[in-house]
Amino acid sequence: MSLSRNNIKLITSLQQKKYRHKHQLFVAEGVKVVNELLASSLELEQLYTTDESFRTSKEAKIILISESELKKISTLKTPNKVLGLFKIPKKKEINKSSFIVALDGINDPGNLGTIIRLCDWFGISELVCSKDTVDCYNQKVVQSTMGSLTRVQVTYVDLLNFIKDTSLPIYMADMHGDNVYTTSLPKQAILVMGNEANGISPKIATIVQNNITIPRFGDLQQTESLNVATATAILLSEFKRELK
Repeated sequence: MSLSRNNIKLITSLQQKKYRHKHQLFVAEGVKVVNELLASSLELEQLYTTDESFRTSKEAKIILISESELKKISTLKTPNKVLGLFKIPKKKEINKSSFIVALDGINDPGNLGTIIRLCDWFGISELVCSKDTVDCYNQKVVQSTMGSLTRVQVTYVDLLNFIKDTSLPIYMADMHGDNVYTTSLPKQAILVMGNEANGISPKIATIVQNNITIPRFGDLQQTESLNVATATAILLSEFKRELK
């Protein structure tokens, strides 16, 4: 079966958030990422592949296409054999008694994807995002998570109200906060990370109880700040180190 014009129109439309929400579908590309999603509880809508030997338990949903057809629907510079359409899972209740990472206005898909992978690495299953944070089903985010999206629940909320309603201690990354290496950190908390350019929004910052920072050790100390994903990795490592 070849790729129809309607197939192409649907798949390319999913590059935009409004159409992902309309159709409740998202795109994943590449053998590793697609296999991770196939092995999860996510529901496959359709799978397109140039590899006749590609097998899955959902054989009826596989369409064999040519290399040129894959290039028409792929966003990758070098398409990797497989492209899958998956259904966006239904929203689940947030586990508010667990350790939670909260993102305030993260714009870069690569940063969000990396933070999702970090949550997966550090055993954090809940990632809460402000509504102006980039969509986790953006194709660049999906690719950069390398399958971790299947193991981390990403929920978009009114972040201010969410933080106001929590009983967990709240920590935020701040250049003028307490040194994270000398701060006693709790097992359960909310760690808030801010926008790449502007940091955490004033309305959120005013209600956070604990500000922590990663100190600079260089002699010149001219670096303005760390990338938000890099900072998240360091802070999560410190929170987890407290459990040892």
